[in-house]
Amino acid sequence: MNRGERRALLHYRLRGYRLLDSNARVGRYEIDLVLRRGRQLLVVEVKEKGGERYGDPLEMIDVEKVRRVYTGAQAWLARHPELAGLDLVLEAAGVRGRRVERVPLDA
Repeated sequence: MNRGERRALLHYRLRGYRLLDSNARVGRYEIDLVLRRGRQLLVVEVKEKGGERYGDPLEMIDVEKVRRVYTGAQAWLARHPELAGLDLVLEAAGVRGRRVERVPLDA
């Protein structure tokens, strides 16, 4: 788990989410964070850049990345059928220093 993923995980834990998996490999896909809070299953793609001069970390999320996150999330769920009844939510987390910006991903 890299620094950005650790920072994002802290952000989510402080908001009541519990980590189920991190850097999960499912076939050709990797899922950065899989979290749960209540009936919500949250799959998070974490992006971090070293500073403002390198641009916005969320700019790295394109249509293809959203498709890969969705496909990876579906494959991960297939391996964990006991969680199939939860509400699946996809997000990107842009880490800028100590700040974490959350953006929903529409699959």
